[in-house]
Amino acid sequence: MTDTAPLSKLVAVTLDEDSIGRSGPDIEHERAVAIYDLIEENVFQPVGHHPGLYALHLSMADNRLVFDIRTADGDPVVAHLLSLNPFRRIVKDYFMICDSYYAAIRTATPDRIEAIDMGRRGTHDDGSRILMERLDGKVIIDFATARRLFTLICVLHWKG
Repeated sequence: MTDTAPLSKLVAVTLDEDSIGRSGPDIEHERAVAIYDLIEENVFQPVGHHPGLYALHLSMADNRLVFDIRTADGDPVVAHLLSLNPFRRIVKDYFMICDSYYAAIRTATPDRIEAIDMGRRGTHDDGSRILMERLDGKVIIDFATARRLFTLICVLHWKG
């Protein structure tokens, strides 16, 4: 997007505590950072809708992630349900890498921490591509936005 292009982005992201719940401090920190980063810089526009400012409310329903998209003022735009089945393997891999990472930052050498972090970034890339495929034709996002959304998908289910 250029400075003259219409602005189309997320200005708010909320999580449904009834269906998603809250977690421990590491996971809550990951959620907060992902949401903060997502709001700070993103490209987000529901397909078929005018460029604008949007709010996203995420919830769970029957093993599906609900993307409840609204205008910044709260008017409903569209809701999309994404099956989480295509994400199972990649999310499981992400959990294992994150567990290794948190263990490593306490005791491992910087080289080992860096290697684990590279694996974590690679898993993010893979999951982000899957997310972009699943949202194709529904929501326009860029790769950086997909990475941040994928982080949220992972930490919404991470038990620590």
